[in-house]
Amino acid sequence: MRRITLDLTTDQQHELEHLRDRGGPAYLREIAAALLKIAAGQPAYQVARTGLHKPRVKDTVYGWITKYQEGGIAALRHKPGGHRGFSP
Repeated sequence: MRRITLDLTTDQQHELEHLRDRGGPAYLREIAAALLKIAAGQPAYQVARTGLHKPRVKDTVYGWITKYQEGGIAALRHKPGGHRGFSP
């Protein structure tokens, strides 16, 4: 099994640290914390299982990594009218 890693620039690390410590919504703070732990060398599956406030499905954490790599923090933000509700 290939281990997933995350390499961050100094600016990206500072941006994620700011988001984790003083940033926006709680879900983004949790994602930032997870990404920082993975960038520091912790396995993503371990972060998913025991490294966050509550356990997450490992595929959720892998998805966060992919989204972040493809579009940064903006790609992680919930979109208005997204999966949370239905309006006719």
